[in-house]
Amino acid sequence: MGQEIEETRFTPEDFAAFGERLRAEQALLEAWFAEDAFVRGPRQGGFELEAWLIGPDLRPAPLVGPLLRNLKDPDVVPELATFNAEINGPAVPLGPGALSQLAQAMATTWRHCVEVAAGLGARLGMIGILPTVEAQHLTLGYMTPRRRYRALNDQIFALRRGRPLTLEIHGRDRLVMEREDVMLEAAATSFQIHLEVDPGQAARVYNAAKVLSAPMVAIAANSPYLFGCDLWAETRIPVFEQAVSAGGSVLSERVSFGIRYLDHSLLECFQANLARYPILLPQLMDEPPERLAHLRLHNGTIWRWNRPLIGFDAAGRPRLRIEHRVIPAGPTIADCVANAALYFGALEALSRQPVPPESRLPFLDARTNFYAAAQHGLAAEVLWLDGRRMRIAEVLAAEVLPLALGGLLALGLDPAEADHWLSIIAARLHSGQTGAAWQRAWVARHGPDAAALVAAYLERQESGRPVHEWDLT
Repeated sequence: MGQEIEETRFTPEDFAAFGERLRAEQALLEAWFAEDAFVRGPRQGGFELEAWLIGPDLRPAPLVGPLLRNLKDPDVVPELATFNAEINGPAVPLGPGALSQLAQAMATTWRHCVEVAAGLGARLGMIGILPTVEAQHLTLGYMTPRRRYRALNDQIFALRRGRPLTLEIHGRDRLVMEREDVMLEAAATSFQIHLEVDPGQAARVYNAAKVLSAPMVAIAANSPYLFGCDLWAETRIPVFEQAVSAGGSVLSERVSFGIRYLDHSLLECFQANLARYPILLPQLMDEPPERLAHLRLHNGTIWRWNRPLIGFDAAGRPRLRIEHRVIPAGPTIADCVANAALYFGALEALSRQPVPPESRLPFLDARTNFYAAAQHGLAAEVLWLDGRRMRIAEVLAAEVLPLALGGLLALGLDPAEADHWLSIIAARLHSGQTGAAWQRAWVARHGPDAAALVAAYLERQESGRPVHEWDLT
């Protein structure tokens, strides 16, 4: 949920001063885009993996404080709730050995976290929504004690004029409830894929990421259950969107798929940030304007499913990244890296097609596809490129997988490495067994015992075998 801040209470003068600095930094950013001041280099990829801490009772264990103290690893950081943690991976050039490097980095940090968690009497789980999480866990008593989180909660409800949040999800079951804080967001953990992009190609890449969001969320779905209800294949999507809703216009919702493709550059996203999104955290910082501290903080309170980010290299030069946020955590490291392989490869191929895919799929159809895929998983029917209506499983098999292979080879990956990771996707697609499908099949056989489901899930996750190989015994 982003960087820490110094204050939790803000005055009208704070908002005015922050707005002034934000506008000044926006002007500087616009000049950088006009001057083409961004770093250009080989594409680099990275990740963030969010995890659950799980106690002996197979329910969330609020142990992130001692976990982080014992880990002493700056790449593992707290999240909104005291039973979640986030693992940050290194950026690696997308060339020979890249996916294996990401897998090794993820596995090394994960093993360390598992060992330290075991010393605290806990286990670590990567799953979009933990089936045993209960409404009582998603309250302020489980909020990580950081000023940023408390301030976000307060400011969201200030924008809502104190009105409670409503969670309403219609899936296989129906769930409706009201909440007095933003802690529902802690129910949803993800595997976020980062890609550094060339500024001249960034708009094409960003639009292609939106086109790909539907097939990505369908093949990776791993969040069917919340509070004992069977909802969407990827219930994270409506949970996160509704958990931090500011209650204004659809144009200012903090989590969304967006309202259009980009026309020219990623600058358009930052212009929309300034024009459409009220400031949430007006923390004034003693940073030079060239660090874009206020602009980056503001962008960090807008959680688009595909989000542009600005960072800096060691020499202080700005660089652009796109963060793909649609994929849930898990089920295994192998599944996560295979998902990244599919995304990197298909994105490379789509964004370089002579006829842009965004010209072949209207934005409203891309958005409709995304929510259909999140709800129905591989069974979703979508309107694909050039107006073809297809099952999304067919889209993946006939188009996205071949594109991904070509894209990975174009990036310079070894054919054997590309085949290895994409074969996991192909096998998952052939079996139809995503994490969500396995969870539902297990419940159909054994009954709706959430703790037993988590125990069976963790046993298979800890085997390291990708989800398409999991049995139901």
